[in-house]
Amino acid sequence: MVLHNIEPIYDENSKILILGSFPSVKSRESEFFYAHPQNRFWKVTSAVFNMPLPITIDDKKAFLSENKIALWDVIASCEIDGSSDSSIKNALPNEIERILDAAKIRKIFVNGRTSEKYYNSLIKDRVNRSAIFLPSTSPANASWSTQRLIEAWTAIKL
Repeated sequence: MVLHNIEPIYDENSKILILGSFPSVKSRESEFFYAHPQNRFWKVTSAVFNMPLPITIDDKKAFLSENKIALWDVIASCEIDGSSDSSIKNALPNEIERILDAAKIRKIFVNGRTSEKYYNSLIKDRVNRSAIFLPSTSPANASWSTQRLIEAWTAIKL
């Protein structure tokens, strides 16, 4: 069983919540979201908001705050082989109510099919809110170019 070791990023001004599935090995090692250099999350979201690519963890936190984005993952713990979403078993959900109770979240987005699957099975009925699917920024989603992802991810702009 692997435990999620990254605290959610949010504040009372957060308007959207973006949920991944579970942190990659690289993200768990760095203790921050989307740390794998091939993951396009930071490149895509900074392009959507027409902002410079955040490099440091402090830059990334400032970027999220400035754009009123809360960030976390659906799964709190699971059995997983490395970073392989398809190997996830015995998933337990994060308590996203922490964020929903503290901020006026207008929309919830899920980053990829795995986060959508686990959101719908573990969280949706509990919080009585649907999530909007966005194509995964993972390098495993090679059929989506960065430009195509940017176009799809413009949905996060309220």
